[in-house]
Amino acid sequence: MALFIYFDYKAVQKRVKWVGAGKKDAIWTKTHERNARRVLNLMIELEGLWVKMGQYLSTRADVLPEPYINVLKQLQDSLPPRPLEEVRGTIEKELGKPMNDLFANFVLDPLATASIAQVHRATLVDGREVVVKIQHDGIKDIILEDLKNAKSLVEWIAWAEPQYNFNPMIDEWCKEAPKELDFNHEAENTKAVSSNLSRKTNCESGAVSSAVDVLIPEVIQSTDKVLILQYMDGIRLNDNDSLEAYGVDKQRLVEEITRAYAHQIYVDGFFNGDPHPGNFLVSKEPPHKPILLDFGLTKRISQSMRQALAKMFLSCAEGDHVALLSAFAEMGLKLRVDMPEQAMEIATVFFRQSTTANEAKENIKTLNDQRERNVKALQEKMKMNKKEVQRFNPVDAFPGDAIIFMRVLNLLRGLSASLNVRIVYLDIMRPFAESTLLGSMTRGPTANSQWIYDSPVNSEVESKLRNLLLELGSNKILGIQVCAYKDGKVIIDTAAGTLGKYDPRPVQPDSLFPVFSVTKGITAGMVHWLVDKGKLKYEETVANIWPKFGTNKKELIKVHHLLNHTSGLHNALGDVMKSDPLLVCDWEEMLHQITKCTPETEPGSEQMYHYLSFGWLCGGIIEHASGKKLQEVLEEAIVHPLHIKGELYIGIPPGVESRLAALTVDMEELEKLSGFRAGPDVPQELLSNVAQMATGLPVLFNTLNIRRAILPAANGHCSARALARYYAALGAGGAIPPPHSGGGSEPPLGSHVHTPKFPTMPSKKKKKKGGSKNDVGVADKDGYTQLRTSDGSDEGSTVSAVVAGNGSGSGSSMFVDGGAKMLDAFMGVGDFSGMIHPNGKFGLGFRRYGYGAGAGEKVATKTTFGHSGMGGSTGFCDVEHGLAMAVTVNKMSLGGVTRRVVRLVCEELGVPVPDEFSVAGDKGPDMVLNLAPPE
Repeated sequence: MALFIYFDYKAVQKRVKWVGAGKKDAIWTKTHERNARRVLNLMIELEGLWVKMGQYLSTRADVLPEPYINVLKQLQDSLPPRPLEEVRGTIEKELGKPMNDLFANFVLDPLATASIAQVHRATLVDGREVVVKIQHDGIKDIILEDLKNAKSLVEWIAWAEPQYNFNPMIDEWCKEAPKELDFNHEAENTKAVSSNLSRKTNCESGAVSSAVDVLIPEVIQSTDKVLILQYMDGIRLNDNDSLEAYGVDKQRLVEEITRAYAHQIYVDGFFNGDPHPGNFLVSKEPPHKPILLDFGLTKRISQSMRQALAKMFLSCAEGDHVALLSAFAEMGLKLRVDMPEQAMEIATVFFRQSTTANEAKENIKTLNDQRERNVKALQEKMKMNKKEVQRFNPVDAFPGDAIIFMRVLNLLRGLSASLNVRIVYLDIMRPFAESTLLGSMTRGPTANSQWIYDSPVNSEVESKLRNLLLELGSNKILGIQVCAYKDGKVIIDTAAGTLGKYDPRPVQPDSLFPVFSVTKGITAGMVHWLVDKGKLKYEETVANIWPKFGTNKKELIKVHHLLNHTSGLHNALGDVMKSDPLLVCDWEEMLHQITKCTPETEPGSEQMYHYLSFGWLCGGIIEHASGKKLQEVLEEAIVHPLHIKGELYIGIPPGVESRLAALTVDMEELEKLSGFRAGPDVPQELLSNVAQMATGLPVLFNTLNIRRAILPAANGHCSARALARYYAALGAGGAIPPPHSGGGSEPPLGSHVHTPKFPTMPSKKKKKKGGSKNDVGVADKDGYTQLRTSDGSDEGSTVSAVVAGNGSGSGSSMFVDGGAKMLDAFMGVGDFSGMIHPNGKFGLGFRRYGYGAGAGEKVATKTTFGHSGMGGSTGFCDVEHGLAMAVTVNKMSLGGVTRRVVRLVCEELGVPVPDEFSVAGDKGPDMVLNLAPPE
């Protein structure tokens, strides 16, 4: 039949070339009607699954020609009825009584006949008006045989045309369709959905379910093949004349149906997977409420899947690529290629505003154009020819739950098109999606036993810390990680809260937090590593390493000036974040721009915090001195020696999005910034309009472009346990601590693959080795270089190998010439004291901390250093007392939570509290948002 119809269309296609424009439409309409009738007759003959297929097609008025919709819609409930003898036999066998003992009246002509059953109106002996749904005799065998045939057909198509792999869809249908054949199952589903939709659901935005105003028939009795329901007098959705006569508001009608499904999917996690027009009526009494019928194909999804679907919806509404990729990972949707822009475009198609039937032709053209664009982008990305790209399926795994969800969206879209109304799904469904995510987070730590991640307690101080976190609660904490080493051993490894405002998943020990200027301490560590390796010297001029830098009065700037924030380039390129924030994502361009800047002060004359320029200045000398990309040096110098793979990045690689914490702002804390004045060592440009910057930064730094950008001053992503291990090593002069035990926290530190690889990727041609010192290479189109280990081998080591190798670092060192000399360099003391600004807060790349002694006094120290970041994250070590500590947070504040945490740990250990974290201590210029008034 398909071939017959195909050749009919090809013949008409040639014929219309020779007729006038006025006759073309008439010829095409007759062709559509002729072939639609052929399809209808064959589907009626084949019964079973093919009728289901026809029902689905009859709802797609947004993509199918109108004659097909008009012809196929009779499959919804107007199939030829089964003989009365068959109906009587099924009823009496199932209910165990003669018809006359069951019904006072039984209407012989069915109200509707569909693919699996037909429905008759009746009156029970007690006088109740009911409808009786009777399953067709032998339909179970037909449906199961059809599914088997469809499975074979789909497998053949997937083999012949891999880009059309519908196996996940047919697998899900094979699993769910047989459930429709058990009417006891449908009865329970009907009761459950009715109960759910009549229950209010509270969330921060109010009782969203109060907007759901639908009717569902009461279940009277059920067996395997017979279902008796309360009779409700209603109008069919395909009876347009009656809808008009009763004055039904079709726009409101479809909106109510959409709300009901949004509630079922996002709030209840239990929804009807078959919303075709035959499964709805409209009450004849004002206000003409929708009547929901037929809950045979009803899908239950887990709370985690509900959250993932809600997150996918909201990410499309917000255009948030990070959240979308994270949602894909959470729901089990695996991609073979990193193309976030195209993924967003395709996902948004499901939630787009519906179109009317009259716009079907234009809608098809738009979707085809979009598909062609995406195929072209895929071809360029994968460097394939046309034949290869046609056989390449970018989806590696598609979850069955999501298939039913998307089918429901398509059916709802077809419903609105058939009624000729437009539905803005993003507006209608959003409150329900938000309630799913907000609901599980508003319970707070006291009601949510998992608010603190379930991991072993390493020490008594960790137990007290967890009590403090519970005391502070979700009002002050969104998500937090705390890790501490004492004398080389882990004494704290705690995670608590959630990954984001709209991400209720728990923070885990391996979650990745954006830590802003904490990154500077990591970047400084790479510079020191290169000095230790003999690749550069602190006293060396930058221009000697980076020739293009030696212009515009920068000839005398030395490496130690950059580390000590005394180069005079403190405001260099600072205006970029205001004028064109996304320009900072172009690493090569920013390095080029920094070479053209002019210092504002003489090198070494004044210490002014290099809030952004620090990253490009140090990053430039790292790449030119090493002849490698910055991220390669990061791996070789820090990640691999410390065995912290997958938990410390400057610019994240594709594939880690599901572990990312999302930033938000503590608005109450932000109000304290009014009238704030910082010290003279903080550039005035940084302080201008701080509130606007603080509220805008989370939005900017949550975007995928920024997350993947190389910003060595502000874009580190790490876990607290990776950061604490880094400072534990620095505090020991580079000596690598014993394996991170963390009380057995899972997954083990270092067990992730550092650069995830997408499955079934075509092999790439190997790049040529070599390159001069100044030829540092260019990142790929996504801004992330595929990194190699220092010996050139591939990254993909197994988890067992990583964990087994975690112990090999014990006793070794990050540095060749480590020990006290490296510690002096970090702090800028001893032989290095002449390289720092007198009485400045910084050593060589690290903030130097004193101890608060009360009454405004400060005790100087040469052994405590680290770096804090805007919003509260921090990492530091106290060499004298053997303490290394890290705190990561995603609710940006004035640092009050971090200071409370650090003070408690230090006081419990009998360690002096660094002034950065003391009540009245001197707060450094590290980050403006951490310079709060004393609490």
